Amino acid sequence: MPNFASALSLHPNSFEAAAECAGDLLEGLGGERPDLAVVFASPHHVDAFGDLTAGLRKLLEADVVIGSTAAGVVGGPHEIEDGPALTVFAADWGGGHARPVALDSFPTTDGFRIDGWADDASADGTLLLLADPTTFPVGDFLHLANGHLPDLTLMGGLASGSGPDARCLLSVDNDVRDRGAVGVLLDSAVQVEAVVSQGCRPIGQPFTVTRSERNVVHELAGRPPLERLREVVADLDDTDQELVRRGLHVGVVIDEHIVDFRPGDFLVRNLIGADESSGAIAVGDIVEIGQTVQFHVRDADSADRELQRLIAGTETGTRSADIGALLFTCTGRGQRLFGRPHHDAATIEECLGRTPLAGMFCAGEIGPVGGRHFLHGYTASVALFS
Repeated sequence: MPNFASALSLHPNSFEAAAECAGDLLEGLGGERPDLAVVFASPHHVDAFGDLTAGLRKLLEADVVIGSTAAGVVGGPHEIEDGPALTVFAADWGGGHARPVALDSFPTTDGFRIDGWADDASADGTLLLLADPTTFPVGDFLHLANGHLPDLTLMGGLASGSGPDARCLLSVDNDVRDRGAVGVLLDSAVQVEAVVSQGCRPIGQPFTVTRSERNVVHELAGRPPLERLREVVADLDDTDQELVRRGLHVGVVIDEHIVDFRPGDFLVRNLIGADESSGAIAVGDIVEIGQTVQFHVRDADSADRELQRLIAGTETGTRSADIGALLFTCTGRGQRLFGRPHHDAATIEECLGRTPLAGMFCAGEIGPVGGRHFLHGYTASVALFS
């Protein structure tokens, strides 16, 4: 039977924090060696990150250790958004189920080249991926994976930092790097269930895109999008109109065969611009003619209900066996969205009971929606292990 453990230390000294986490993990695993350890460290531990991860690998004797620095980390039901913190998740599946991955990207005349993916790597199972937000083309990599590795589940997030001189570091085993991506490939014997909560709800009605150019939408059902939007907003109550003023999003329907659309049927993207003269809008992704879109707003209540609904609806949550979880939540969530600490982590524990959980606040979250993998924002992406 698989065995999971997690640990959180708030000690400001990196070596003391690593020792505290290692002790708690070894106790939680009953002294067994884990297949995998995933390390998340706050910016306070950046300078010692290499020694910290190497020390944890030695103490735990884990087959694979991956890690990332982050603006904030998650340990158990706690989200530490400020102050020193180190959190580690460890999993024991009986050995031989985890394979380290180290990727890098280089520009070419045709676009880019990704190095590091082994030819004999499994085409199914799960890839947990931690990436640098400025040097690795995660969106393009996911597009390639969707086309060439349709049976592989991808979960993870982009490293994040804090302050004007924020540094993002990644590690895989004893290799620490400031670019590219690291990860672990788990074979298909490891049971992983993905939960992706985008935290938005639709407003108004859906429209068919009748004219567009890449990410610019010129017509919705034959009329300029800004005209459609003004009509939608005019019918909203004062509360929703205030949410529109705070930030508007566009949901793109993933499966056009669905008749009645629900929140989970959309890939939510930011509305990043508008042209008053033409009425066109710019969306944070390519939108094609014939696709169905609907305007969305984000608020704490909707995000809370969606995460609860998705976690409660998982197969993992209904099992009596031990479970574990990794949480990749956006830096725009946490206290910024909910007005109180620990929301996403505490919600997972409320739904699943006391669960070994670790995670980080991300500059972008990776997870599947509608059978394909995307890079999200303002999202909680949860990998549930059983």
